[in-house]
Amino acid sequence: MNREQMSKIAHTHHPIKSPLDDESVSRLLAHALPNGDERVLDLGCGGGEWLLRALTTHPRLRAEGVDISESDLAEARRKAVGLGLDDRLALHCRKAEEFSAPHRFDLVLCIGSTHALGGLLPTLEAARDHLAPGGRVLVGDGIWEREPSPEAVEVLGDFADLPTTIERVTAAGWTPVQGHVSTRRELDDYEWANWGTLASWALDHPAHPDGPEVLAWATARRTEWLRTYRDTWGFATLLLRPTPA
Repeated sequence: MNREQMSKIAHTHHPIKSPLDDESVSRLLAHALPNGDERVLDLGCGGGEWLLRALTTHPRLRAEGVDISESDLAEARRKAVGLGLDDRLALHCRKAEEFSAPHRFDLVLCIGSTHALGGLLPTLEAARDHLAPGGRVLVGDGIWEREPSPEAVEVLGDFADLPTTIERVTAAGWTPVQGHVSTRRELDDYEWANWGTLASWALDHPAHPDGPEVLAWATARRTEWLRTYRDTWGFATLLLRPTPA
């Protein structure tokens, strides 16, 4: 079973593919969409969960999502049809850095997908190219809440702490206007949901040829979380506006 299939199973009960709960997502979207008639772009949208929630709560909203996963986009399209939102949602199967549109966007999202664009600051520069005057960017990325071990950096990547992250963002020409740092409960709920759902799938399909592999993967990832990065890694979601030159 490939990683994309395992990820799809793992997120069955946590469709927001980042450590945020429903209340946090709703609150961030409310701040990001003050008018309710914005044009929204999600770079690395996956199954489109952020866009679907925004479209559901804002009936005048228009949205577009970009991702390289055809299966994720198909799932987003299926959900949009079921919710009656498909006439306001456009989905594009391509690399985020290759996407272009004839119009600009009032909100550009990239939550948990900054790796697709080379990291946080390159993601913000890509978002700037799509942003309409007065627009906002909602970006979510990892942070270190405490000094990480070399093993944690090797597993997750080279993040910074929250103050340093904010300093880098502001130096790059952005002003934070709202934000959220995932709580311990959100972080733990996300990890338990991922690896527990995968393990349950394997136990529920004992005759499946991929069952042992999936169970071993879930066990290894759970151990890695508990032993390597649970006490140091965090996640920050920032609502940003361009700083006037």
